[in-house]
Amino acid sequence: MMNWRKDTLSFYNQNSDEFVSGTLAADMSDARSRFVSRLPLKALILDFGCGSGRDTKAFLDAGYQVEATDGSEELCERASAYTGIQVKRMLFQDLDAVDRYDGIWACASVLHLPAEELKTVIGKIAVALKRNGVLYVSFKYGEYEGMRKGRYFTDFTEEKLRTFWESFPSLQIVETWITEDVRPDRKDEKWISLLARRV
Repeated sequence: MMNWRKDTLSFYNQNSDEFVSGTLAADMSDARSRFVSRLPLKALILDFGCGSGRDTKAFLDAGYQVEATDGSEELCERASAYTGIQVKRMLFQDLDAVDRYDGIWACASVLHLPAEELKTVIGKIAVALKRNGVLYVSFKYGEYEGMRKGRYFTDFTEEKLRTFWESFPSLQIVETWITEDVRPDRKDEKWISLLARRV
């Protein structure tokens, strides 16, 4: 396999301005509401692959405690400046927390992992969540896996995602739903979102 990780991170480092301007105003309030409605007050959230910092800031503004990470050095700098907290540069595979988080928010982030690596990382997420902790994760809708426009993607349909999720008995699916892309120029793209609870 090509160096998908290096290429994907290079894409974000080289296109950080364009990426931030294109995603910062994207309205993710519906997904955030579904997620936080299942969290305790003042929950500790990990924004796992925070990108621009859009959702980290929204969670902070709503009174939650937030830790944020991203693999891109450039995005870490921009998200730190935007949110006012230090965003940690970290690859998904380096997550090693145990029973730490009330919620993990992986919005359009872990979709950049090949399916086999994604399986390992979801396992790490399960360990990092407290019991009854909640995971939100989203993927582009479809069957494709591979490089697309400079980045690696693993896409999912409902059936493909449910089959994939059978590997994680400790992460019980709460709901899945499909949406159009919230960015005006991407209305032809669809996303699948999943909420799961650690049992």
